[in-house]
Amino acid sequence: MFRLWAKVFQDNHLLRDTVICDESNDTRTHKIFHALDEVCYQFDLGKPIWLESTIQEFKRHSKTRFYQDNFIEHIEFDYLEIQVIEED
Repeated sequence: MFRLWAKVFQDNHLLRDTVICDESNDTRTHKIFHALDEVCYQFDLGKPIWLESTIQEFKRHSKTRFYQDNFIEHIEFDYLEIQVIEED
């Protein structure tokens, strides 16, 4: 099972979070993109842009943050953090 934890923070306080589970046979990359799509749907957000720094951080730690620079529209929080918490 693949699980991705998404959290929205404002002023270092957790505003909301969700865990997306994926038991499909897709590749890890597809699972990450599908989970992020689901997070954006649940939180009513536009899809963030993967900047080079975002990609590198995610490759190193299986965790990254999307700030205002990653979104086209204005966001009402400081950042969206995603983290892979389980994969097999």
